Amino acid sequence: MRIDAVEVINLHYPYPPGQGFRFAGGQATGRLTTLVRVHTDGDLIGLGSAYSHPDLVRIIIDRHLAPQLLGTDPTQTDQLWEKMNRLTQWYGRKGAAISALGALDVAFWDLRAQAAGQPLWRMLGADAGNVAAYASALLWQDDVDTLRVEARRHLEAGFRRMKMRLGRNREYDEAAFLAVRREVGTSGDVMVDGSMHYTMDGALHLARLLDTENAFWFEEPFAPDALESFAELRRQVQVPIALGENEFGVTGFGTVTAAGAADILQPDVSRGGGITECRRVASLAARSGLKVATHTWNDAVAVVANAHMVAGLPNGLTVEIDRTGNPLIDNLLNEPLTVQEGRLLLSDAPGLGVTLNQDVVDRYRIPDDQYVPEGNYGDMIFPAVPGEADLRNG
Repeated sequence: MRIDAVEVINLHYPYPPGQGFRFAGGQATGRLTTLVRVHTDGDLIGLGSAYSHPDLVRIIIDRHLAPQLLGTDPTQTDQLWEKMNRLTQWYGRKGAAISALGALDVAFWDLRAQAAGQPLWRMLGADAGNVAAYASALLWQDDVDTLRVEARRHLEAGFRRMKMRLGRNREYDEAAFLAVRREVGTSGDVMVDGSMHYTMDGALHLARLLDTENAFWFEEPFAPDALESFAELRRQVQVPIALGENEFGVTGFGTVTAAGAADILQPDVSRGGGITECRRVASLAARSGLKVATHTWNDAVAVVANAHMVAGLPNGLTVEIDRTGNPLIDNLLNEPLTVQEGRLLLSDAPGLGVTLNQDVVDRYRIPDDQYVPEGNYGDMIFPAVPGEADLRNG
């Protein structure tokens, strides 16, 4: 089997006016992701996903990596990862390049498992095709009773864990957390994402409440590079500290572990280097006695790929599923994401076991000759591109 072609698909979902979620970074206006399809000289097609600047991902794959991959055997995942890493090392050990090569790596693993006729979770060492999952939502609301109602909805949908966003102000944070904690009850778990909005004093104050109320983890109260602050907070509180959605590869996570900054590492195959590199991160975590709970926020392909990987990890803890109403999560696949008794069910079909809903892809696809529209996309904010109409649209 040889690689015959590589296809990059950038997707953009604009929220209807006034319906985007509100969070620490403002008002979200839309969602973005990049899909990659790797075509072979046979009937098999591999699927991957990248969560980075879509325009950069396209350039890196179309103009640099893809020409170097044509004719190679996609099942040689380790060798291809090293080849792509060498090609991008001078500009890409963090950021868009490692996210782009990670999307290709996921597609290669998909093809490798398809060629072997087995589900990817089994190839990666899992005993069963399911993994603990949590609902990721519970964004800022003016009325905390709204959060209580939402938490109940996640429980009714089969989740036993859920993550909320805080970092607004002390009064709101305490009231919001307690509302959700009471609704979930002692049989469920609540995680808190600090949205990088805390001082040390503020983080310590909230963490003491999280300790008392048995929160599952406290995520990113500080900016991701403030490792000394993470380590200091970790020394003073009992609630586990989670970190890593803004980190990349073994190089980045090695710095986190060396600093003693986290109890739970949060790599993402669609951001941090694919399955190959994130498994290395998981091994690094295991050597330090740490758990792995993957981040996912962009699309359902990334959710499924992360889930396959976590299912096969001895120190895999849980996976994230965006429940904010994102069609790139909810409608992208022909096989809907199914959560039962707090666990995401994975297919027994070969590879990732999923196929794209082509109608959804066509509806939200950004034409290949156009830039990403301006907007606030949660993790990424893009202004208008100067001269875009002259450059791209005639």
